Amino acid sequence: MSQTDADQQRIALAEAWISQDPDPETIAELSAIVDAVRGGDPVASADLADRFDQRLAFGTAGLRGEIAAGPNRMNRVLVSQAAAGLAAHLVEHAVLGQTPSIVIGYDGRKNSAVFARDTAEIMAGAGVRAILLPRLLPTPVLAFAVRHLDVSAGVMVTASHNPPNDNGYKVYLGGDDHGSQIVAPTDAEIAAQIQRVADTLPVTDLPRGVFETAAESVVDEYIRQTAQVAAPPAVQPRVVYTAMHGVGWQTMASVLSAAGFDAPSLVEAQIEPDPAFPTVSFPNPEEPGAMDLSFARAREVDAELIVANDPDADRLAIAIPDASAEAGYRRLTGNEVGLVLGWQAAERAAAVTGDSGPNGALACSIVSSPGLEAIATAYGLDFEATLTGFKWISRAPGLVFGFEEALGYLVNPGTVRDKDGISAGLAFLSLAAELKVEGRTVADHLDDFVERFGCHDSGQISIRVTELSRIGEIMARLRAEPPASVGGIRVERIEDLADGFGELPPSDVLRIVLEGGGRVMVRPSGTEPKLKVYIDAVSETGTVAERRAAASAAVAALDAGMRALVA
Repeated sequence: MSQTDADQQRIALAEAWISQDPDPETIAELSAIVDAVRGGDPVASADLADRFDQRLAFGTAGLRGEIAAGPNRMNRVLVSQAAAGLAAHLVEHAVLGQTPSIVIGYDGRKNSAVFARDTAEIMAGAGVRAILLPRLLPTPVLAFAVRHLDVSAGVMVTASHNPPNDNGYKVYLGGDDHGSQIVAPTDAEIAAQIQRVADTLPVTDLPRGVFETAAESVVDEYIRQTAQVAAPPAVQPRVVYTAMHGVGWQTMASVLSAAGFDAPSLVEAQIEPDPAFPTVSFPNPEEPGAMDLSFARAREVDAELIVANDPDADRLAIAIPDASAEAGYRRLTGNEVGLVLGWQAAERAAAVTGDSGPNGALACSIVSSPGLEAIATAYGLDFEATLTGFKWISRAPGLVFGFEEALGYLVNPGTVRDKDGISAGLAFLSLAAELKVEGRTVADHLDDFVERFGCHDSGQISIRVTELSRIGEIMARLRAEPPASVGGIRVERIEDLADGFGELPPSDVLRIVLEGGGRVMVRPSGTEPKLKVYIDAVSETGTVAERRAAASAAVAALDAGMRALVA
Protein backbone atom coordinates (compact mmCIF):
# COMPACT_ATOMS: atom_id res chain seq x y z
CA MET A 1 0.00 0.00 0.00
CA SER A 2 1.44 3.37 -0.99
CA GLN A 3 1.77 6.21 1.47
CA THR A 4 -1.01 8.04 -0.37
CA ASP A 5 -3.35 5.07 0.06
CA ALA A 6 -2.44 4.84 3.75
CA ASP A 7 -3.14 8.54 4.21
CA GLN A 8 -6.50 8.21 2.51
CA GLN A 9 -7.43 5.28 4.70
CA ARG A 10 -6.52 7.22 7.82
CA ILE A 11 -8.40 10.28 6.59
CA ALA A 12 -11.52 8.13 6.23
CA LEU A 13 -11.06 6.84 9.79
CA ALA A 14 -10.54 10.38 11.03
CA GLU A 15 -13.68 11.64 9.32
CA ALA A 16 -15.69 8.80 10.84
CA TRP A 17 -14.21 9.75 14.22
CA ILE A 18 -15.11 13.42 13.75
CA SER A 19 -18.68 12.49 12.86
CA GLN A 20 -19.24 10.95 16.33
CA ASP A 21 -17.11 13.34 18.41
CA PRO A 22 -19.16 15.55 20.78
CA ASP A 23 -16.19 17.80 21.62
CA PRO A 24 -15.71 20.93 19.43
CA GLU A 25 -12.09 21.27 20.54
CA THR A 26 -10.99 17.83 19.36
CA ILE A 27 -13.13 18.10 16.22
CA ALA A 28 -11.28 21.28 15.25
CA GLU A 29 -7.91 19.74 16.13
CA LEU A 30 -8.44 16.60 14.06
CA SER A 31 -10.02 18.50 11.15
CA ALA A 32 -6.92 20.70 10.91
CA ILE A 33 -4.66 17.63 10.84
CA VAL A 34 -6.77 16.03 8.09
CA ASP A 35 -6.59 19.23 6.01
CA ALA A 36 -2.82 19.31 6.44
CA VAL A 37 -2.48 15.67 5.37
CA ARG A 38 -4.55 16.40 2.27
CA GLY A 39 -2.15 19.24 1.59
CA GLY A 40 0.81 16.85 1.63
CA ASP A 41 2.26 17.78 5.03
CA PRO A 42 4.49 14.85 6.10
CA VAL A 43 4.46 15.91 9.77
CA ALA A 44 0.67 15.87 9.81
CA SER A 45 0.70 12.50 8.06
CA ALA A 46 2.93 11.04 10.78
CA ASP A 47 0.73 12.60 13.47
CA LEU A 48 -2.41 11.07 11.96
CA ALA A 49 -0.70 7.69 11.75
CA ASP A 50 0.27 7.88 15.43
CA ARG A 51 -3.31 8.66 16.41
CA PHE A 52 -5.04 6.02 14.25
CA ASP A 53 -2.63 3.13 13.68
CA GLN A 54 -3.09 1.92 17.23
CA ARG A 55 -5.50 2.31 20.11
CA LEU A 56 -4.81 3.51 23.63
CA ALA A 57 -4.60 0.19 25.44
CA PHE A 58 -6.96 -0.66 28.26
CA GLY A 59 -5.12 -2.73 30.85
CA THR A 60 -4.75 -3.26 34.57
CA ALA A 61 -3.94 0.45 34.92
CA GLY A 62 -7.12 1.28 32.97
CA LEU A 63 -6.51 4.04 30.45
CA ARG A 64 -4.01 6.88 30.57
CA GLY A 65 -2.76 9.22 27.88
CA GLU A 66 -2.64 12.68 26.35
CA ILE A 67 -5.92 14.55 25.88
CA ALA A 68 -6.32 14.89 22.12
CA ALA A 69 -8.32 13.50 19.20
CA GLY A 70 -8.12 9.93 17.93
CA PRO A 71 -8.22 6.39 19.34
CA ASN A 72 -4.63 6.60 20.62
CA ARG A 73 -5.47 9.60 22.84
CA MET A 74 -7.78 10.41 25.76
CA ASN A 75 -10.98 12.11 24.56
CA ARG A 76 -14.76 11.93 24.85
CA VAL A 77 -15.16 9.34 22.09
CA LEU A 78 -12.61 6.98 23.64
CA VAL A 79 -14.04 7.47 27.15
CA SER A 80 -17.57 6.86 25.89
CA GLN A 81 -16.46 3.63 24.24
CA ALA A 82 -14.70 2.61 27.45
CA ALA A 83 -17.80 3.36 29.51
CA ALA A 84 -20.02 1.35 27.19
CA GLY A 85 -17.59 -1.59 27.19
CA LEU A 86 -17.29 -1.56 30.98
CA ALA A 87 -21.07 -1.35 31.29
CA ALA A 88 -21.46 -4.39 29.04
CA HIS A 89 -18.98 -6.28 31.22
CA LEU A 90 -20.86 -5.37 34.40
CA VAL A 91 -24.22 -6.38 32.92
CA GLU A 92 -22.77 -9.68 31.65
CA HIS A 93 -21.32 -10.53 35.08
CA ALA A 94 -24.21 -9.24 37.19
CA VAL A 95 -25.71 -11.55 39.80
CA LEU A 96 -28.99 -12.95 38.50
CA GLY A 97 -31.83 -10.66 39.49
CA GLN A 98 -29.59 -7.79 40.58
CA THR A 99 -28.90 -4.52 38.80
CA PRO A 100 -25.16 -3.82 38.41
CA SER A 101 -23.98 -0.54 39.89
CA ILE A 102 -21.04 1.83 39.67
CA VAL A 103 -19.72 4.92 41.45
CA ILE A 104 -17.71 7.46 39.48
CA GLY A 105 -15.23 10.03 40.77
CA TYR A 106 -13.13 12.71 39.13
CA ASP A 107 -10.29 15.08 39.99
CA GLY A 108 -9.42 18.61 38.84
CA ARG A 109 -7.63 17.77 35.59
CA LYS A 110 -8.75 19.03 32.22
CA ASN A 111 -11.91 17.18 31.07
CA SER A 112 -12.13 15.05 34.22
CA ALA A 113 -15.64 16.28 35.03
CA VAL A 114 -16.95 15.84 31.48
CA PHE A 115 -15.40 12.36 31.17
CA ALA A 116 -17.03 11.40 34.47
CA ARG A 117 -20.43 12.73 33.39
CA ASP A 118 -20.23 10.95 30.02
CA THR A 119 -19.43 7.74 31.88
CA ALA A 120 -22.35 8.16 34.28
CA GLU A 121 -24.86 8.86 31.50
CA ILE A 122 -23.70 5.96 29.32
CA MET A 123 -23.67 3.57 32.28
CA ALA A 124 -27.22 4.58 33.15
CA GLY A 125 -28.27 4.17 29.52
CA ALA A 126 -26.87 0.63 29.53
CA GLY A 127 -28.91 -0.41 32.54
CA VAL A 128 -26.26 0.13 35.22
CA ARG A 129 -27.13 2.08 38.34
CA ALA A 130 -24.69 5.01 38.06
CA ILE A 131 -23.69 7.22 41.00
CA LEU A 132 -21.50 10.28 40.48
CA LEU A 133 -19.56 11.64 43.44
CA PRO A 134 -20.82 15.12 44.40
CA ARG A 135 -17.73 17.12 43.37
CA LEU A 136 -14.09 16.75 42.43
CA LEU A 137 -12.42 14.61 45.07
CA PRO A 138 -9.25 12.59 45.74
CA THR A 139 -8.89 9.10 44.30
CA PRO A 140 -8.94 7.48 47.79
CA VAL A 141 -12.48 8.80 48.33
CA LEU A 142 -13.61 7.00 45.18
CA ALA A 143 -11.85 3.81 46.28
CA PHE A 144 -13.61 4.12 49.65
CA ALA A 145 -16.98 4.76 48.02
CA VAL A 146 -16.85 1.49 46.05
CA ARG A 147 -16.94 -0.46 49.33
CA HIS A 148 -19.04 1.99 51.32
CA LEU A 149 -21.84 2.06 48.74
CA ASP A 150 -21.45 -1.68 48.03
CA VAL A 151 -21.45 -1.17 44.26
CA SER A 152 -20.26 -3.52 41.52
CA ALA A 153 -17.49 -1.22 40.31
CA GLY A 154 -15.92 2.20 40.45
CA VAL A 155 -14.25 4.52 37.96
CA MET A 156 -11.88 7.34 38.85
CA VAL A 157 -11.11 9.87 36.14
CA THR A 158 -7.54 10.99 36.84
CA ALA A 159 -4.02 10.80 35.46
CA SER A 160 -2.57 11.04 38.96
CA HIS A 161 0.86 12.75 38.68
CA ASN A 162 1.20 12.63 34.88
CA PRO A 163 1.92 15.77 32.77
CA PRO A 164 -0.81 18.44 32.66
CA ASN A 165 -2.36 17.46 29.33
CA ASP A 166 -2.86 13.82 30.31
CA ASN A 167 -5.92 12.17 31.77
CA GLY A 168 -6.87 8.62 32.66
CA TYR A 169 -9.48 6.12 33.73
CA LYS A 170 -8.96 3.79 36.72
CA VAL A 171 -11.38 0.93 37.26
CA TYR A 172 -12.15 -0.71 40.61
CA LEU A 173 -14.31 -3.73 41.39
CA GLY A 174 -16.60 -4.32 44.35
CA GLY A 175 -17.95 -7.61 45.67
CA ASP A 176 -15.28 -10.24 46.17
CA ASP A 177 -12.64 -7.76 44.96
CA HIS A 178 -13.41 -5.47 47.94
CA GLY A 179 -12.79 -2.25 46.04
CA SER A 180 -9.38 -3.11 44.60
CA GLN A 181 -8.35 -2.10 41.08
CA ILE A 182 -8.88 -4.60 38.28
CA VAL A 183 -6.34 -7.31 37.51
CA ALA A 184 -6.04 -9.91 34.74
CA PRO A 185 -8.09 -11.46 33.21
CA THR A 186 -10.78 -8.87 33.96
CA ASP A 187 -8.83 -6.16 32.15
CA ALA A 188 -8.73 -8.21 28.94
CA GLU A 189 -12.45 -9.03 29.20
CA ILE A 190 -13.30 -5.33 29.54
CA ALA A 191 -10.90 -4.41 26.73
CA ALA A 192 -12.66 -6.88 24.42
CA GLN A 193 -16.03 -5.30 25.19
CA ILE A 194 -14.61 -1.83 24.54
CA GLN A 195 -13.23 -2.97 21.20
CA ARG A 196 -16.61 -4.49 20.29
CA VAL A 197 -18.30 -1.16 20.95
CA ALA A 198 -15.66 0.74 18.95
CA ASP A 199 -16.04 -1.65 16.01
CA THR A 200 -19.85 -1.70 15.87
CA LEU A 201 -21.36 1.46 17.34
CA PRO A 202 -20.68 5.18 16.93
CA VAL A 203 -20.86 6.79 20.36
CA THR A 204 -23.70 8.99 19.13
CA ASP A 205 -25.85 5.82 19.07
CA LEU A 206 -25.09 4.87 22.68
CA PRO A 207 -28.17 5.39 24.85
CA ARG A 208 -27.74 7.79 27.75
CA GLY A 209 -29.69 7.68 30.98
CA VAL A 210 -30.20 9.52 34.23
CA PHE A 211 -27.59 9.01 36.94
CA GLU A 212 -27.63 9.68 40.68
CA THR A 213 -25.40 12.08 42.57
CA ALA A 214 -23.93 10.69 45.78
CA ALA A 215 -24.74 12.45 49.02
CA GLU A 216 -22.04 14.46 50.77
CA SER A 217 -22.35 11.91 53.58
CA VAL A 218 -20.12 9.56 51.55
CA VAL A 219 -17.27 12.05 51.87
CA ASP A 220 -18.11 12.67 55.52
CA GLU A 221 -17.84 8.97 56.28
CA TYR A 222 -14.48 8.71 54.52
CA ILE A 223 -13.27 11.60 56.67
CA ARG A 224 -14.62 10.03 59.86
CA GLN A 225 -13.04 6.63 59.23
CA THR A 226 -9.74 8.06 58.02
CA ALA A 227 -9.40 10.29 61.09
CA GLN A 228 -9.37 7.13 63.23
CA VAL A 229 -5.90 6.31 61.86
CA ALA A 230 -4.41 8.58 64.54
CA ALA A 231 -5.15 9.45 68.15
CA PRO A 232 -5.38 13.16 69.04
CA PRO A 233 -1.82 14.46 69.44
CA ALA A 234 -0.35 15.57 72.77
CA VAL A 235 1.75 18.15 70.92
CA GLN A 236 1.42 19.76 67.50
CA PRO A 237 4.32 19.48 65.05
CA ARG A 238 4.97 22.47 62.81
CA VAL A 239 3.87 21.27 59.38
CA VAL A 240 3.78 22.61 55.83
CA TYR A 241 1.31 21.10 53.34
CA THR A 242 1.01 21.26 49.57
CA ALA A 243 -1.66 19.79 47.31
CA MET A 244 0.55 20.17 44.19
CA HIS A 245 -2.32 21.99 42.40
CA GLY A 246 -4.53 18.94 43.00
CA VAL A 247 -7.66 18.02 44.92
CA GLY A 248 -6.19 16.86 48.21
CA TRP A 249 -6.39 19.90 50.47
CA GLN A 250 -10.09 20.18 51.27
CA THR A 251 -10.33 16.52 52.25
CA MET A 252 -6.98 16.52 54.06
CA ALA A 253 -7.99 19.61 56.05
CA SER A 254 -11.19 17.93 57.20
CA VAL A 255 -9.36 14.74 58.16
CA LEU A 256 -6.70 16.62 60.15
CA SER A 257 -9.35 18.61 61.98
CA ALA A 258 -11.36 15.50 62.81
CA ALA A 259 -8.21 13.83 64.13
CA GLY A 260 -7.37 16.77 66.39
CA PHE A 261 -4.45 18.26 64.45
CA ASP A 262 -3.97 21.96 63.86
CA ALA A 263 -4.17 23.26 60.31
CA PRO A 264 -0.71 23.22 58.69
CA SER A 265 0.98 26.14 57.00
CA LEU A 266 0.08 26.02 53.33
CA VAL A 267 1.92 26.43 50.05
CA GLU A 268 -0.78 28.83 48.91
CA ALA A 269 0.30 28.90 45.27
CA GLN A 270 -0.31 25.15 44.99
CA ILE A 271 -3.30 24.63 47.27
CA GLU A 272 -6.23 25.03 44.85
CA PRO A 273 -6.90 22.64 41.96
CA ASP A 274 -5.44 23.94 38.70
CA PRO A 275 -5.22 21.66 35.64
CA ALA A 276 -2.37 23.78 34.23
CA PHE A 277 -0.10 23.00 37.23
CA PRO A 278 1.56 26.41 36.74
CA THR A 279 4.28 26.27 39.43
CA VAL A 280 5.76 22.86 38.54
CA SER A 281 7.18 21.47 35.32
CA PHE A 282 5.86 18.03 36.27
CA PRO A 283 3.19 17.60 39.00
CA ASN A 284 4.95 14.75 40.78
CA PRO A 285 6.60 15.25 44.20
CA GLU A 286 9.38 12.88 43.09
CA GLU A 287 10.47 15.18 40.27
CA PRO A 288 13.33 17.66 40.77
CA GLY A 289 12.01 21.11 41.68
CA ALA A 290 8.45 19.99 42.40
CA MET A 291 8.79 20.66 46.13
CA ASP A 292 10.87 23.85 45.93
CA LEU A 293 7.94 26.05 47.03
CA SER A 294 7.33 23.67 49.94
CA PHE A 295 10.94 24.00 51.03
CA ALA A 296 10.69 27.79 50.86
CA ARG A 297 7.51 27.84 52.93
CA ALA A 298 9.04 25.44 55.44
CA ARG A 299 12.02 27.72 55.94
CA GLU A 300 9.66 30.63 56.60
CA VAL A 301 7.82 28.82 59.40
CA ASP A 302 10.70 26.63 60.65
CA ALA A 303 8.65 23.53 59.83
CA GLU A 304 9.49 20.17 61.34
CA LEU A 305 7.73 18.28 58.56
CA ILE A 306 6.52 18.82 55.00
CA VAL A 307 3.54 16.80 53.80
CA ALA A 308 2.82 16.75 50.06
CA ASN A 309 0.14 14.99 48.06
CA ASP A 310 0.22 14.42 44.34
CA PRO A 311 -2.66 15.92 42.30
CA ASP A 312 -5.23 13.17 43.03
CA ALA A 313 -3.91 12.67 46.59
CA ASP A 314 -3.32 8.95 46.38
CA ARG A 315 0.42 9.45 46.87
CA LEU A 316 2.33 11.03 49.75
CA ALA A 317 5.71 12.74 49.91
CA ILE A 318 7.44 13.66 53.16
CA ALA A 319 10.36 16.03 53.69
CA ILE A 320 12.28 16.75 56.88
CA PRO A 321 14.87 19.33 57.98
CA ASP A 322 18.39 18.53 56.81
CA ALA A 323 21.20 21.01 57.39
CA SER A 324 23.33 19.30 54.76
CA ALA A 325 20.74 19.82 52.02
CA GLU A 326 20.96 22.97 49.91
CA ALA A 327 17.29 23.79 50.57
CA GLY A 328 17.57 23.02 54.27
CA TYR A 329 15.13 20.14 53.79
CA ARG A 330 15.26 16.82 52.01
CA ARG A 331 12.47 14.68 50.67
CA LEU A 332 12.49 11.17 52.07
CA THR A 333 12.49 8.42 49.49
CA GLY A 334 9.38 6.34 49.04
CA ASN A 335 11.21 3.43 50.61
CA GLU A 336 12.17 5.47 53.68
CA VAL A 337 8.58 6.54 54.26
CA GLY A 338 7.29 3.03 53.57
CA LEU A 339 9.68 1.42 56.04
CA VAL A 340 8.88 3.94 58.78
CA LEU A 341 5.13 3.51 58.29
CA GLY A 342 5.59 -0.26 58.08
CA TRP A 343 7.44 -0.22 61.40
CA GLN A 344 4.60 1.81 62.91
CA ALA A 345 2.04 -0.70 61.56
CA ALA A 346 4.04 -3.64 62.92
CA GLU A 347 4.19 -2.03 66.37
CA ARG A 348 0.42 -1.59 66.34
CA ALA A 349 -0.16 -5.15 65.13
CA ALA A 350 2.10 -6.45 67.90
CA ALA A 351 0.02 -4.57 70.45
CA VAL A 352 -3.04 -6.58 69.40
CA THR A 353 -1.80 -10.15 69.67
CA GLY A 354 -3.81 -13.31 69.44
CA ASP A 355 -3.18 -16.62 71.17
CA SER A 356 -0.45 -17.42 68.64
CA GLY A 357 1.15 -13.95 68.61
CA PRO A 358 0.75 -10.99 66.24
CA ASN A 359 -1.62 -11.40 63.32
CA GLY A 360 -1.53 -9.78 59.93
CA ALA A 361 0.70 -9.24 56.94
CA LEU A 362 2.96 -6.52 55.60
CA ALA A 363 3.14 -6.31 51.81
CA CYS A 364 5.04 -4.33 49.22
CA SER A 365 5.77 -4.51 45.52
CA ILE A 366 8.75 -6.57 44.39
CA VAL A 367 10.61 -3.38 43.42
CA SER A 368 10.19 -1.82 46.87
CA SER A 369 12.67 -2.13 49.73
CA PRO A 370 13.35 -5.61 51.14
CA GLY A 371 13.52 -3.84 54.51
CA LEU A 372 9.79 -4.41 54.96
CA GLU A 373 10.37 -8.15 55.10
CA ALA A 374 12.96 -7.58 57.83
CA ILE A 375 10.31 -5.72 59.85
CA ALA A 376 7.75 -8.48 59.34
CA THR A 377 10.24 -11.12 60.44
CA ALA A 378 11.18 -9.17 63.57
CA TYR A 379 7.54 -8.85 64.62
CA GLY A 380 6.38 -12.31 63.64
CA LEU A 381 4.10 -11.01 60.90
CA ASP A 382 3.49 -12.50 57.47
CA PHE A 383 5.13 -10.83 54.49
CA GLU A 384 4.15 -10.78 50.85
CA ALA A 385 5.97 -9.31 47.86
CA THR A 386 3.62 -8.63 44.95
CA LEU A 387 3.84 -7.37 41.41
CA THR A 388 3.98 -3.60 41.05
CA GLY A 389 0.76 -1.76 41.75
CA PHE A 390 -1.79 -1.56 44.53
CA LYS A 391 -4.14 -3.74 42.54
CA TRP A 392 -1.83 -6.53 43.73
CA ILE A 393 -0.68 -5.17 47.11
CA SER A 394 -4.26 -4.60 48.26
CA ARG A 395 -5.08 -8.27 47.68
CA ALA A 396 -2.44 -9.61 50.12
CA PRO A 397 -4.20 -11.90 52.65
CA GLY A 398 -4.40 -10.48 56.15
CA LEU A 399 -3.01 -7.11 55.05
CA VAL A 400 -2.36 -4.55 57.78
CA PHE A 401 0.01 -2.33 55.79
CA GLY A 402 1.26 -2.11 52.23
CA PHE A 403 3.47 0.20 50.23
CA GLU A 404 5.31 0.73 46.97
CA GLU A 405 8.39 2.85 46.53
CA ALA A 406 6.59 5.24 44.15
CA LEU A 407 5.16 7.16 47.14
CA GLY A 408 2.16 4.84 47.60
CA TYR A 409 1.06 3.70 51.07
CA LEU A 410 -1.94 1.83 52.46
CA VAL A 411 -2.22 2.25 56.23
CA ASN A 412 -5.93 1.49 56.68
CA PRO A 413 -6.95 -1.46 54.49
CA GLY A 414 -10.21 -1.80 56.41
CA THR A 415 -11.30 1.53 54.90
CA VAL A 416 -9.61 1.78 51.48
CA ARG A 417 -8.11 -0.93 49.27
CA ASP A 418 -5.80 1.34 47.36
CA LYS A 419 -2.93 3.68 48.10
CA ASP A 420 -4.12 6.68 50.07
CA GLY A 421 -1.97 9.77 50.50
CA ILE A 422 -4.37 11.35 52.96
CA SER A 423 -4.54 8.57 55.55
CA ALA A 424 -0.82 7.91 55.12
CA GLY A 425 -0.11 11.61 55.66
CA LEU A 426 -2.11 11.52 58.88
CA ALA A 427 -0.29 8.38 60.05
CA PHE A 428 3.10 10.00 59.44
CA LEU A 429 2.02 13.22 61.13
CA SER A 430 0.89 11.18 64.14
CA LEU A 431 4.31 9.54 64.30
CA ALA A 432 6.02 12.95 64.20
CA ALA A 433 3.81 14.13 67.06
CA GLU A 434 4.65 11.06 69.17
CA LEU A 435 8.36 11.59 68.55
CA LYS A 436 8.10 15.26 69.49
CA VAL A 437 6.63 14.32 72.86
CA GLU A 438 9.83 12.33 73.46
CA GLY A 439 11.99 15.24 72.31
CA ARG A 440 13.02 13.38 69.19
CA THR A 441 12.72 13.92 65.43
CA VAL A 442 11.95 11.87 62.35
CA ALA A 443 15.68 11.92 61.55
CA ASP A 444 16.36 10.36 64.97
CA HIS A 445 13.76 7.71 64.21
CA LEU A 446 15.42 6.88 60.90
CA ASP A 447 18.68 6.31 62.77
CA ASP A 448 16.85 4.01 65.19
CA PHE A 449 15.55 2.04 62.21
CA VAL A 450 19.07 1.56 60.83
CA GLU A 451 20.33 0.45 64.22
CA ARG A 452 17.58 -2.12 64.63
CA PHE A 453 17.00 -3.43 61.10
CA GLY A 454 20.15 -2.42 59.22
CA CYS A 455 20.56 0.25 56.57
CA HIS A 456 18.38 -0.55 53.56
CA ASP A 457 19.48 1.97 50.96
CA SER A 458 17.96 2.24 47.52
CA GLY A 459 18.29 4.04 44.21
CA GLN A 460 16.45 4.26 40.93
CA ILE A 461 17.27 4.86 37.28
CA SER A 462 14.52 5.99 34.88
CA ILE A 463 15.25 5.96 31.18
CA ARG A 464 12.58 7.83 29.20
CA VAL A 465 12.34 6.75 25.56
CA THR A 466 10.69 8.19 22.47
CA GLU A 467 10.32 4.78 20.83
CA LEU A 468 8.74 2.08 23.01
CA SER A 469 10.61 -0.57 21.02
CA ARG A 470 13.80 0.65 22.69
CA ILE A 471 12.59 -0.74 26.04
CA GLY A 472 11.99 -4.17 24.54
CA GLU A 473 15.44 -4.13 22.95
CA ILE A 474 17.14 -3.43 26.30
CA MET A 475 15.16 -6.13 28.11
CA ALA A 476 15.95 -8.64 25.33
CA ARG A 477 19.66 -7.83 25.49
CA LEU A 478 19.79 -8.31 29.27
CA ARG A 479 18.11 -11.68 28.87
CA ALA A 480 20.36 -12.77 26.03
CA GLU A 481 23.58 -11.50 27.60
CA PRO A 482 23.10 -11.70 31.41
CA PRO A 483 25.85 -9.86 33.31
CA ALA A 484 28.27 -11.77 35.53
CA SER A 485 28.73 -8.69 37.71
CA VAL A 486 27.23 -5.23 38.16
CA GLY A 487 29.44 -2.38 39.28
CA GLY A 488 32.11 -4.85 40.36
CA ILE A 489 29.66 -6.81 42.54
CA ARG A 490 29.21 -10.45 41.59
CA VAL A 491 25.81 -11.60 40.31
CA GLU A 492 24.62 -14.67 42.21
CA ARG A 493 21.60 -15.34 40.01
CA ILE A 494 19.10 -13.70 37.70
CA GLU A 495 15.41 -14.44 38.09
CA ASP A 496 13.27 -13.84 35.00
CA LEU A 497 9.65 -13.23 35.96
CA ALA A 498 8.40 -13.37 32.35
CA ASP A 499 6.89 -16.82 32.90
CA GLY A 500 5.95 -16.20 36.53
CA PHE A 501 8.08 -16.89 39.57
CA GLY A 502 6.91 -18.76 42.65
CA GLU A 503 3.42 -17.44 43.35
CA LEU A 504 3.93 -14.33 41.22
CA PRO A 505 2.06 -14.19 37.91
CA PRO A 506 4.08 -13.55 34.72
CA SER A 507 5.54 -10.07 34.42
CA ASP A 508 8.19 -8.42 32.24
CA VAL A 509 10.67 -8.07 35.12
CA LEU A 510 14.27 -9.17 35.68
CA ARG A 511 15.51 -9.57 39.25
CA ILE A 512 19.32 -9.56 39.58
CA VAL A 513 20.43 -10.94 42.95
CA LEU A 514 23.93 -9.88 43.97
CA GLU A 515 26.58 -10.98 46.41
CA GLY A 516 26.27 -9.25 49.79
CA GLY A 517 22.48 -8.94 49.78
CA GLY A 518 22.17 -6.39 46.98
CA ARG A 519 19.42 -6.54 44.37
CA VAL A 520 18.56 -4.89 41.08
CA MET A 521 15.12 -5.00 39.44
CA VAL A 522 14.56 -4.00 35.81
CA ARG A 523 11.12 -3.48 34.28
CA PRO A 524 9.21 -1.30 31.81
CA SER A 525 6.99 1.35 33.42
CA GLY A 526 3.31 0.51 33.36
CA THR A 527 2.13 4.10 32.90
CA GLU A 528 4.89 6.02 31.11
CA PRO A 529 7.37 5.41 28.23
CA LYS A 530 10.20 4.55 30.61
CA LEU A 531 12.50 1.70 31.53
CA LYS A 532 12.90 1.60 35.30
CA VAL A 533 15.79 0.15 37.27
CA TYR A 534 15.46 -0.30 41.04
CA ILE A 535 18.58 -0.76 43.17
CA ASP A 536 18.70 -2.02 46.76
CA ALA A 537 21.60 -2.65 49.12
CA VAL A 538 21.78 -3.50 52.81
CA SER A 539 24.41 -3.17 55.54
CA GLU A 540 23.87 -4.66 59.00
CA THR A 541 27.31 -4.29 60.60
CA GLY A 542 29.06 -1.39 62.29
CA THR A 543 27.70 1.87 63.63
CA VAL A 544 24.73 3.64 62.11
CA ALA A 545 27.10 5.90 60.16
CA GLU A 546 29.15 2.95 58.95
CA ARG A 547 26.04 1.07 57.85
CA ARG A 548 24.81 4.08 55.91
CA ALA A 549 28.18 4.57 54.24
CA ALA A 550 28.50 0.91 53.21
CA ALA A 551 24.97 0.67 51.81
CA SER A 552 25.32 4.00 50.00
CA ALA A 553 28.60 2.91 48.39
CA ALA A 554 27.01 -0.32 47.18
CA VAL A 555 24.05 1.55 45.68
CA ALA A 556 26.43 3.96 43.91
CA ALA A 557 28.45 1.08 42.44
CA LEU A 558 25.30 -0.71 41.26
CA ASP A 559 23.92 2.52 39.80
CA ALA A 560 27.08 3.07 37.72
CA GLY A 561 27.12 -0.56 36.64
CA MET A 562 23.49 -0.61 35.53
CA ARG A 563 23.78 2.67 33.62
CA ALA A 564 26.56 1.09 31.61
CA LEU A 565 24.49 -2.04 30.97
CA VAL A 566 21.32 -0.30 29.79
CA ALA A 567 22.98 2.50 27.82
